[in-house]
This record gives sequence, structure tokens and C-alpha cells, in this order.
Amino acid sequence: MGWSRDELEKAYADYRETVVRATRTRDWNHYADQFTEDAKYVEHAYGTMNGREAIRKWVTRTMSSFPGSRMTSFPPSWYVIDEERGWVICEVQNPMEDPGDGTEHNAPNITILHYAGDGLWSYQEDAYNPMNFLSATKRWCAHAEKCGNLPDDARAWLDKMAKMGV
Repeated sequence: MGWSRDELEKAYADYRETVVRATRTRDWNHYADQFTEDAKYVEHAYGTMNGREAIRKWVTRTMSSFPGSRMTSFPPSWYVIDEERGWVICEVQNPMEDPGDGTEHNAPNITILHYAGDGLWSYQEDAYNPMNFLSATKRWCAHAEKCGNLPDDARAWLDKMAKMGV
């Protein structure tokens, strides 16, 4: 089923605004609400979530704990729209907050969205190299520690990674 360019542009603009609002308020329920009840979310490091409520549970847990809790925004670098099939594909940046010395720490991902109509999405996949995120997060921790700003949740995360041999 084809969608108009205008409808897909509006739906994607609403999606981006919802991400901004969720990041600002730290309430990720709004984010989950933009998926259909039977949506599928494929996340390469965390697995596959089936259904809006599974997405809600995963995103609220993930974005309220380190390192997600230290990501400040998720701006897209670029996006393309397939009007005929209802796909939106974009590169998303994942910058972390300033660790205290002005350095920037970020790792991008490719997000694939399938539009279901009525402003809802039926599918999302985030494709990325988890090792790039791991490296960026470890660098952020090293800078935060050097500045005396390493929070307890980041220290616990580092300890967990060390125990895992990562």
C-alpha cells in the first residue's frame, strides 16, 4: 500500500518530535505509544520486542539506565522515504552528555521504520555495531572519571563490563 509523501513526512516529523520530547522529559511512554499494538522492534544488541507493551517495557528500562540515561538527543543525519512501500530509513546520532571536559562521545545507528498509517509505526529496526557504542561509552566514562564526574550508574556499568571481559 502506498502512502503520500506528505503523510510519511508528517509521520516521521512527529516521530522525531516524540523522540525529542521523550529525551527531554525522560518519559519514554510517548515513544512506545507511536507503535501499533502488534509492532515489531528489532534491536541488534537487545533482541526483538513484539508488541507495543514489550517495546514500552524495553525502552523505558533501557533509556532510564546507563548509558541510555546519559544520551542527550537522537538527531538524524539524513533520511530517505520509500513512499510506495511506507519505509523511512535514517542515520541517527546518539550523543552523550558532556562528561565535564567538553569532549563529544557519540555512535550512530541506522534506523528502519515501517509506517502503518494513522501516525503509527508497525516496525522499527536499529542496526549498528555494538562495539562502536561500547567504545564510545567507555571513552565517555574515562573522560567523566578524569573530571571527577563519573556517576555511580556508569561506574557500575564499567564494573559489569570488566567482569564480562569486555
